[in-house]
Amino acid sequence: MNEFKFGLDEKIEVEKRPEVKSPPMYKVFLLNDNYTTMDFVVTILENVFHKPIVEATQIMLHVHNHGRGLAGVYTHEIAETKINTAHKLSHEKGFPLKCTMEKE
Repeated sequence: MNEFKFGLDEKIEVEKRPEVKSPPMYKVFLLNDNYTTMDFVVTILENVFHKPIVEATQIMLHVHNHGRGLAGVYTHEIAETKINTAHKLSHEKGFPLKCTMEKE
């Protein structure tokens, strides 16, 4: 009688998948100035950073009292886009509102 071997001694090579890393995140801060109105800062937070009115008001008051406030944390490209949009809208309304970003 013939015996069959099914290759149980053979090694199977498993291809390792490369590890997917999350992109670095950046914090976007609004900076206080003596000219931009509180209402406009709330509007920017609502429309550019998509914050609800209560949260936008809290952030605005933090900016007013502490000099800067966190508007959100985003990938580099999104953070840059939000900053550019906020600066453009501020410039159009004649306000010197500034935003910065820092790597998290």
